[in-house]
Amino acid sequence: MGNPKAFLTVPRKEAGYRPINDRIHDFGEVEQTLNTRDRQEQASRCMDCGVPFCHWACPLGNKDPEWNDAIYRGEWETAYKLLKKTNDFPEFTGRICPALCEKACVLYHTTGEAVTNRENECSIAERAFQEGYVTIEHPTRNGKRVAVIGAGPAGLAAANQLNYMGYEVTVFEKNEAAGGLMRYGIPNFKLNKQIIDRRINVMEQEGVKFLYNQDIAADKLPEGFDAYVIATGTPQARDLKAPGRELKGIHLALELLSQQNRVLAGMKFKPEELVNCKGKKVLVIGGGDTGSDCIGTAHRQGAVSVTQIEIMPKPPVGHNDSTPWPNWPVILKTTSSHEEGCDRRWLLNTNQFIGDGKGCVKQVEVEGVIWEPNPEGGRPIMKLDGKKEIIEADIVFLAMGFIKPEQPTFPSNVFVAGDAASGASLVVRAIASGRKIAASVDKYLSSK
Repeated sequence: MGNPKAFLTVPRKEAGYRPINDRIHDFGEVEQTLNTRDRQEQASRCMDCGVPFCHWACPLGNKDPEWNDAIYRGEWETAYKLLKKTNDFPEFTGRICPALCEKACVLYHTTGEAVTNRENECSIAERAFQEGYVTIEHPTRNGKRVAVIGAGPAGLAAANQLNYMGYEVTVFEKNEAAGGLMRYGIPNFKLNKQIIDRRINVMEQEGVKFLYNQDIAADKLPEGFDAYVIATGTPQARDLKAPGRELKGIHLALELLSQQNRVLAGMKFKPEELVNCKGKKVLVIGGGDTGSDCIGTAHRQGAVSVTQIEIMPKPPVGHNDSTPWPNWPVILKTTSSHEEGCDRRWLLNTNQFIGDGKGCVKQVEVEGVIWEPNPEGGRPIMKLDGKKEIIEADIVFLAMGFIKPEQPTFPSNVFVAGDAASGASLVVRAIASGRKIAASVDKYLSSK
């Protein structure tokens, strides 16, 4: 703890976003960076708590106090070495993690201004690449081979760890490039795909082999491997079976997000295949991060208006008595995409989609929702209040989450990691799962 009074004298300072009128015209990353002096000053706010709740809350067990102190002292290489021990891809989590550590920070609970751990983490990763702290390692091989099915964050983390352990690792990916939902779900304005490519290049130089356009069935795993890691994520999105669902212009969220990312990567689509919001009234059904990503993408495509509806109640601002520490605080989240313009509404159920007479969606009928306590406990009971209304919409995106996949019974040398095992979750949890599964594979194969 280089400056024992910084948490008393230095206020929280975030890098912030690029100006709205600038960023909505491109897909460049919206988040800015602080200069080195400001970043070191922010790191000095860490109190090096006797019981570091940030470390406890992080699925990866990141040692935030240690590397925050290293940043403050200007020891960036030490900071990276500390971070690398627990996190394979800090350049990913430093951009897109909701920062569980910050909601556990003592400063957050006492002043409402947590240490800027996420931004600090990203700064460490970028400094490491810029100054050559990221070096190519050549592990000694142990003669055993492992196949990883799926190149999302869980599969990449498992592959990275197993490679360092000496296994010959081959990653099979059904898409044309690695990254999973980081590449085909998260927009470029949150995570530039060159950041993923940069890391994949390092992994390839270190010996990990990637095979793309390989759609591997769970019951037909490739032969010739000593163990397998299934990291295929949650490919099935939750749909909405309301009347009129068959109308043109109603899409699952990833139909928009995946295609837009592919367009930015140079892929060509026929005009009739394009999912585009230019000149349209957009309705997003679902209030989570995926819905927010649709909002930001719609703005950049030139939408006339954007409305987002959510079936649950509007969360309180700043503090929620019903989700006290150590629960994750369910409070109102306003993203960079929301700031760009969006009519946000809560407690609305979608009754039906209404067409224009030519097979395209034109309106959506919604109805108010009342949530009542369940006398048997558990999830509250939803009731409709009878107050119906019409929302004009030329294009609709369903962003209601993903369905947890059911896995078959696998042989003892097959391990399941990430969302494929737990259902949809966070990138940071997927990385943690991949690391854990790699350790399990190593334990299994070492006993043979």
